[in-house]
Amino acid sequence: MSFETDTVTRFILDGANVRGALVKLNDTWKNIAERADYPPAIAQYLAQCSVASALFASSIKMDGRLSIHLRGAGYIRTLFAECTTQGTLRGIAHFNAPVPEKIDIKDFGSEAILAITIENQGIVGREPQRYQGLVGLEEESLSHAFEKYFEQSEQLPTRLFLFNNQEQAAGILIQQMPNQTGDTDNWQRAQLLLETCTESELFALSADEILYRLFHEENIQVLDSRQLAFACSCSRQRVQEALISLGKEEIENTVTENGELTVHCDFCGQSYHFTQEQGISLFWPKSIVSGTPRLH
Repeated sequence: MSFETDTVTRFILDGANVRGALVKLNDTWKNIAERADYPPAIAQYLAQCSVASALFASSIKMDGRLSIHLRGAGYIRTLFAECTTQGTLRGIAHFNAPVPEKIDIKDFGSEAILAITIENQGIVGREPQRYQGLVGLEEESLSHAFEKYFEQSEQLPTRLFLFNNQEQAAGILIQQMPNQTGDTDNWQRAQLLLETCTESELFALSADEILYRLFHEENIQVLDSRQLAFACSCSRQRVQEALISLGKEEIENTVTENGELTVHCDFCGQSYHFTQEQGISLFWPKSIVSGTPRLH
C-alpha cells in the first residue's frame, strides 16, 4: 500500500477560519470494490460514501467510528461505508439489478434514508454511545446533500468534492470554523479557490501538491496526514452480539434444524461457526448491533 495514495490529510487556512481534509484512496478503494461485482453506478456511490466517511471521521476527537448508511427502495437497497478513528475503512452495497449506467439521488426511491452515525467506544464495560443525523436527499448529488446537512444540522458551512474511477477514489472538504460564520469574505474566497480543483489533479497529484496549488496564498498549515487501509471490524464477539439481537427462538430453531450455525461477513468474507451447543448457550444481554448477519 502506498502511503502517498491511501491517506487523509487535515489542514487549516490560518487566519481564514477554515479547516479542511483531503482523502486519497487507491488500494483501500480497490479492496472495498472487489468484494462484489458492482455496476459502475453503484460503485460510484459506494466510493463517494467511503471517501466521505473518511473525510468526516477525520474531525472526530474521540476513539470510535463514523458510518454512512443508505437504505433505499430503488436501484440501491442498502449501502454502508465506515471509517474508524484508527484509519480503517470498509464498505458494501446491495442493489437491484439491472442497474443503468447512471443513476441519481431520486433513483434511490421516495422513502430512501441516508444516515450519518458516530459511535464512541465509551468506557470499558459500558455500551458505546451513538449519535445519528439524517441527511436529506432532495439535492442533485451526494456532495450537495452532505453540504446541506452540515450547514443546517451542524451549523457548519461546508463545501465538498467527491470523485472516483475504477482504480481510485478521492475527495476534499472545507468547513468554516465553528462560531466564525460572520467571516464571510474569507469563507467565500476559500470556496472560490476550492472550486478550481479538478478530478484529474486529485488523482494525479500528491496531497501536498494539491493543497499548495489550491491554497498557497492562504497560509495553509497541514495538521497531520494519516494512513488509511481496508480492514473489517467484525469479530466473534460482535457476531455474538448480532445473534443475540435476532432472538433466542430464531437462533435455537436455526441450530436445531441445521445442527450448527454459520455467520458470514459480507465485508471481508470471514465466516464464524457455532455448534448447536454454542448457539443455544449464548448469553443473552441487551446489546448494540452493528449489522444484520446472514445465517446459513
